[in-house]
Amino acid sequence: MTASRPDPLAATRAWVETFVVARDVCPFAGREVARDSIRTVAVPARDREAALLALFDECRHLEATPEVETTLLVLTEGLEDFDDYLDLLEIAEVLLADQGYEGTFQLASFHPDYVFADAEPDDPANFTNRSPWPMWHLLREAGLERALEHHPDPEGIPARNVEAMRELGHEALASALARLRG
Repeated sequence: MTASRPDPLAATRAWVETFVVARDVCPFAGREVARDSIRTVAVPARDREAALLALFDECRHLEATPEVETTLLVLTEGLEDFDDYLDLLEIAEVLLADQGYEGTFQLASFHPDYVFADAEPDDPANFTNRSPWPMWHLLREAGLERALEHHPDPEGIPARNVEAMRELGHEALASALARLRG
């Protein structure tokens, strides 16, 4: 009997609810979860061009669907290597600007092996951007700006998250992430 592969979309939804919202990593996510305004889409990324086209399909979907605030594009295969992921992310960001979406949408990036440029791989701070699967979070700039206007300390969010991750520790965070991947 072979083990069934975990559902990347279910794992991502569980991560949003049990990590991002429950730990207040993004103080704005809870509202969107409650409103059911987060779209989650599986995107195989072995074909890089198809993955980029899926990103622009989601831009058009957000333009046409104002009740959807944000899209999580879960990159289900092909970008397991963090450096490969970063290479395609860079292209995606350039293309977003080239296609006129700068100032309308932005990408937040998440990967199971995410490491900030100035951090060691085992620094718990990296878990602020670690997710069960490689992912692009396509955000509406206007929605983000509105949310930030109503937050008492938007500049303090990253430092607060780093401190919280370091308090939890690498082992606990890695274990929780591994459970989501099945």
